[in-house]
Amino acid sequence: MTSFPQSFSRSRLSREAMLAAWVAVLVAVAASMCLGLVAAGYRVGHPWTVAALALLAIGIEHESIRLTPVAEVSIASLLCIFAAVVLGPLAAIVVSAAAVLANLPRRDVTQPVLRWVTWTAMSVIIAGCAGLAALAVNSAVDVAFWGVFAAVTAAFIVEAATDLALAGVTPAIRGTGSWTETARTVGTAQLSSIPLQVPLVALLAYSYETISPWSVALFAIPAFAAHRLLLLYRQQIDTASALGEANARLAGANLSFATALVATLDARDRYTAGHSAAVAIYAGDIADRMNLSDDEQKLVRLCGLVHDIGKIGLPAGLLEKPGALTLDERKQMELHSTIGERILRNVEDYSEIAAIVRHHHERVDGNGYPDGLVGDDIPLLARIIAVADAYNAMTSDRPYRDAMPSRVARLRLAQAVESQFDTAVVAAFEAVLTGADEAYRRGTRSDFVFEGIGAIQATASHPAVPALVAAEV
Repeated sequence: MTSFPQSFSRSRLSREAMLAAWVAVLVAVAASMCLGLVAAGYRVGHPWTVAALALLAIGIEHESIRLTPVAEVSIASLLCIFAAVVLGPLAAIVVSAAAVLANLPRRDVTQPVLRWVTWTAMSVIIAGCAGLAALAVNSAVDVAFWGVFAAVTAAFIVEAATDLALAGVTPAIRGTGSWTETARTVGTAQLSSIPLQVPLVALLAYSYETISPWSVALFAIPAFAAHRLLLLYRQQIDTASALGEANARLAGANLSFATALVATLDARDRYTAGHSAAVAIYAGDIADRMNLSDDEQKLVRLCGLVHDIGKIGLPAGLLEKPGALTLDERKQMELHSTIGERILRNVEDYSEIAAIVRHHHERVDGNGYPDGLVGDDIPLLARIIAVADAYNAMTSDRPYRDAMPSRVARLRLAQAVESQFDTAVVAAFEAVLTGADEAYRRGTRSDFVFEGIGAIQATASHPAVPALVAAEV
C-alpha cells in the first residue's frame, strides 16, 4: 500500500514533469515561430521605434495588475499590437519579450527563471500570432484608416484568443487554479477594455503611417490612461470583494452577539432555555409562508432569537416564580420589551431589531404593551414574533402546568385573531403547522435548532406568567 508521503511526492513529481514538458513545448513553438519569420524574410525594421516601444513596455509591465494569485494583466499588450500593425510580427515579438523582462527580478516567486521563461515563450507566441493576423488583414484590406482599423481589430481578437488559450494551462498544471477560472478572469478584463483600446491603437497606427513616425511618442499618454482604466477595474473588484467579506463578517458578528445574549438569558433560568431558538424557527417559517423576502426572513429569525433578551434586566426570582404573578410583578414583567429595546439600541445596526423587540407584545386591538399600537401600526415582523412566541409558550412545560397539546394551542391562536393576533400571520402559521409533524409542532424534533446556534435547542419553555389567551403577558 502506498503511503501518503510517497503518494504526495509522486503527485508533485508528476506535476513538475508536466510543467517542464509544457514549458519545453512553449519554448519550442516560440523559437520555431521566430526562426520561421526570419526565414520568410521578415525583419524588425525601425530599430529606434522598436527600442522606444520596448522601453515603454518594460516600464508599464512593472505596474502590471494582479487579477488573481496566478494571473496578471497590463496594457503592454497595446504596444505589442501597435508594433504588430505598423512594424510587423517580429517587431511585436521583440516588444512583447522585452516587456516580460520586467518580471525577471521579482523575488516573490519560488521559480523566477522558470516563470520568466514560460511568460516569455507565451508572449512571443501571442505577439507573433497577433502580428501575422494584422499582416494578413493589411494585405487583404487596402482602405486607408479602415484597413488599419481592421488590422488592429484582427490583432486584438487573435491576441485575446491566444492569451485565453494559454494563460490558464500553467496554473492548471501547478494546481493553483483552473483553466476556466483563469480564462474567465483574464477574459473579463480584456473584453471590458477592447472598446477603448481598438480605436485608440488604430488611430495611433494610422497617424504613425500617414503623419510621422514621431507620433509613437504620443503612445505614452493614452497607454498610461488605459493602464489606469485597468487599475480602476481591479480596484472596483477588490472593493466589491472587501464589501462582501465585511457584510459576511457583520452577519456572523450579529448572530454571534445574539447567540451570546440568548446564552446569557438561558443560563439564568432553565425554563427560558431554548425558547428563543424555537421562536426564531417558527417566525422564520411563518415569514417564508407569507412569501417575505430572504432578508426579512433572516431578520425575523434574528429578532426571534433576541426577542426576550430584556428579561435579563428583571429582578431576581421573577422569572423563576412558580405561581401566578401579582399586579406589581406583572407590571415589572411587562418592562422586558422596553429593556430589550434599550439593550439592542446600544448595538450598532440593531435599531430595526430593537424596534421589533419593543413591539412584540403589542395586540392588534390596541390592548398590548408598551405603546398600545393598533393593527398595521405594529411592525409586521413584530406581529409574526408575537404569534410564534405565544404558540411556543403554550406548547412548553411550565412550573405550574404541563404543556398544552398542539391542537389546543392552535385553537387558542385561532380564537385570538383580530384581537390579539394578526389574522394573516395566524393563517400562515396554521398552514405551516398543518404540513408539519408532531415533533415540529411541539418543538422537540432533533433538527429543531436555529441555524448557526449549535447547542441552543428549541425544546424548552417560556417563563411562567399568568395565562392569557396565549399564556403570555
